[in-house]
Amino acid sequence: MRGDDVAVVAQAYSQSATEVLAALQTSAEEGLSPDAAATRLTEHGPNALPEASKDPAWLRFVRQFQDVMIYVLLASAVLTAVLGEWVDTTVIVAVVLINAIIGFVQEGKSEAALEGIKNMLSPQASVLRAGSWREVDATEVVPGDVVRLQAGDKVPADLRLITATNATAEESALTGESVPADKSASPAGPDAPLAERHSMAYSGTLLAAGSATGVVVSTGQGTEIGRINTLMGEVESLQTPLTRQIDAFTKKLAIGVMVAAVALGLLDFVVHSSPLVDAVLGAVGFAVAAIPEGLPALITITLALGVQTLAGKNAIARKLPAVQTLGSVTTICTDKTGTLTKNEMTVTRAVTIGQRFDVEGTGYEPRGAVTPAPTAQLDSLARIVGVTNETDVVQGEDGRWGIVGEPTEGALKSFALKLGADMSGARHATLPFSSEYKFMATTTDDALYVKGAPDVVLGRSTQQLGADGTPEPLDRAFWDHEIAELSDAGLRVLSAAYRPAAASTPSTLTEDAVGDDLIFVGLLGIVDPPRPEAIEAIADCHRAGIVVKMITGDAPGTAAAIAKQMGITDLTAEASAAVTGRDIEAASDDELVQLAHDHNVFARTSPEHKLRLVRALQSQGQIVSMTGDGVNDAPALRRADVGVAMGIKGTEVTKESAEIVLADDNFATISRAVHEGRRIWDNLRKALVFLLVTNGAQSLVMLLAILFGWLLPLSPLQILWVNTVTAITLAFAYAFEPAEADTMARPPLPSHEPIMRAPHIAQVALASALITAATMGSFYWLISQGVSEPGARTAATTVLVMAQSFYLFNVKALETSSLKPHVFTNNKVAWLVVGLLLLLQAGFIWLPFMHTLFGTAALPARAIGLAVALGLVVFLLIEAAKPLLYRATPRR
Repeated sequence: MRGDDVAVVAQAYSQSATEVLAALQTSAEEGLSPDAAATRLTEHGPNALPEASKDPAWLRFVRQFQDVMIYVLLASAVLTAVLGEWVDTTVIVAVVLINAIIGFVQEGKSEAALEGIKNMLSPQASVLRAGSWREVDATEVVPGDVVRLQAGDKVPADLRLITATNATAEESALTGESVPADKSASPAGPDAPLAERHSMAYSGTLLAAGSATGVVVSTGQGTEIGRINTLMGEVESLQTPLTRQIDAFTKKLAIGVMVAAVALGLLDFVVHSSPLVDAVLGAVGFAVAAIPEGLPALITITLALGVQTLAGKNAIARKLPAVQTLGSVTTICTDKTGTLTKNEMTVTRAVTIGQRFDVEGTGYEPRGAVTPAPTAQLDSLARIVGVTNETDVVQGEDGRWGIVGEPTEGALKSFALKLGADMSGARHATLPFSSEYKFMATTTDDALYVKGAPDVVLGRSTQQLGADGTPEPLDRAFWDHEIAELSDAGLRVLSAAYRPAAASTPSTLTEDAVGDDLIFVGLLGIVDPPRPEAIEAIADCHRAGIVVKMITGDAPGTAAAIAKQMGITDLTAEASAAVTGRDIEAASDDELVQLAHDHNVFARTSPEHKLRLVRALQSQGQIVSMTGDGVNDAPALRRADVGVAMGIKGTEVTKESAEIVLADDNFATISRAVHEGRRIWDNLRKALVFLLVTNGAQSLVMLLAILFGWLLPLSPLQILWVNTVTAITLAFAYAFEPAEADTMARPPLPSHEPIMRAPHIAQVALASALITAATMGSFYWLISQGVSEPGARTAATTVLVMAQSFYLFNVKALETSSLKPHVFTNNKVAWLVVGLLLLLQAGFIWLPFMHTLFGTAALPARAIGLAVALGLVVFLLIEAAKPLLYRATPRR
């Protein structure tokens, strides 16, 4: 190849096949010589995607420990080891290792997305070398090779078509188009987007019908699929809001605990002249009390239970934090075909002279009323499109209707069956549809039937079928107006015509034999109908303050019309107009931010366009969910805060790039997943407000006792007991807490908002102070009454446990009153864990070996009554304070 020919090849779709062949120094008759092919293979390299650079497994595993929460856990393990609590040390280390293993496995799966692209490439190719066709390994295909394709063949490289006979290609993975693309050898326009480059066949796509030959213009990383592979390698996944919030919180907590522990140790040693060992152990006890060791396990279990719930709703979460991220989403960017629509082409409108018809029913099931009542002209229209048809409508064993053949043909056949059209009689000759002449024709005993593009069929017609059933002069203006009306409604328009049979019926049919004296019968409007449940789901998202944007490869008119039907855009809004891929390319980064904000429909988009749109939205602080099914969606899915892939029609590449996979390819499932994500976020916040009070009260007890040189109400070992039993019981009740009534009536949380707002911190402080006062007050009062230290400490520990049991119900209704019946009845697990905690505490109080292990003593009934009474008082005081705490900052 000569260097000055590169520009010609780069826009091969807009050049003639002859020009491209000349630029590549090859010929359609001979192809390349074996020597030329070998030279080019050395020059350009194999027709394969490059191996992604990988870190060694040991480094990826070590990287899992680079997390603040892991540092806190490891510090907790060291502290418990210092105290000789080897069981606790072992448990904490086990949690660290399990988290690291999960992260290691998930990172490996994300790398599989790049491997999945390679699996889309063709293994073999039929190439012309020195005038002879031969099968070669697809990796040996080079620029300039002439390749031939048959229906069902996978395209081995990017080809400029030389010939195309009734050829269509399945390109939805690259373009997002819902139907196979027609292919021809004629040049496309110089500004044609990817979906309109009919003169090209792209690597990794499938020739759905017909046959073709083409010359290779790009191989390996230079192909369209190679560009996507490059984009995926360059895109970095973002931290989820949850991990950002937890990281920020644990950093502050870890620093605060360390500073306070050191300060307390020095104070005890210097001011109170305590022995060094006692001062160190006191500081260690404070740190153990203050660090919420159970938080990572609680987060993991809460998310895991959310994953199980989502799976039951057809949403499969591949990564645990993605469940919560959905609850924080502010913008959902969604594909159209199959997600918002049924991916089943359906005739919904029909037009004959002087009459318009609405056709009910969706999908391929041949059932649905037609209004007004069908006429003879409509029956004729149904017969024509039913006879000139190569697709069968069939009912599967599961009762669902489907097709064997092309989706558009299936819609026409289903329409003919709905009207009970007479499709009997032998077909004598058929001219298959071709993108060159844009119609299909069939001869029968009584007529020549034609269906195809309206402008082409009208151009071949001189008459129309009149309202009285007889031919009359063609009213071209009427039909042009009707075509425009149907197109503006987002419908794909097809037409039908006929000519009575001649005296003799030809055995073959040519384009010229169709002639230009047809009788035009009518028009049909076809659409991929919206899913009714998706319309409702979009309305739910809007009520929840979530913006829904459609990003599709379909034509702008179709995209805009579907968006209006779905309620994505207002019927009168300027934002209803679709922004095209060309508009995105022409926009600067700043201009694109404004476009992304102002518009909700984007059509004819490429992988780069989708990726830029996601980045533009994220630059505004949006938490973005991106849905998709094709490899063209993979880079944007990877960049989005949470990627959602289609499980039925999605490619493996897409699924590996996403965090959530929809088992039913339904947008309504996304809405349900958002609802679940918000429930999980609420419950994680509740669990954190609960855990921090547990640790806050314990650490405050230690802090005050050390600060004033008082006798410790709790020993470090007893603190560990409370930490352990509350972490494995009470805190997990929140994982089962049902969603609150206003879950989908609140706007999304701002991305910068901390996991705990000021009122939550105030509640933690108040509850910690009240429980501390109850714990310390009971201890020192019992000491003053002559109770032994072991007995007083046992009582203080019981007060702490009982107060936290009551506090569990304070937090169940975090920002509203808990004095409502449903708070006590909507979560049976809450009572189960309270019962389990009381059973464990009973063993702590009365079992002799526990006395030996923890330095406790049996308690009389009045001490238990005191603990229950103090817990109830704490509960009521917090409820009384809630209106003051949350009045200034209303519930979000």
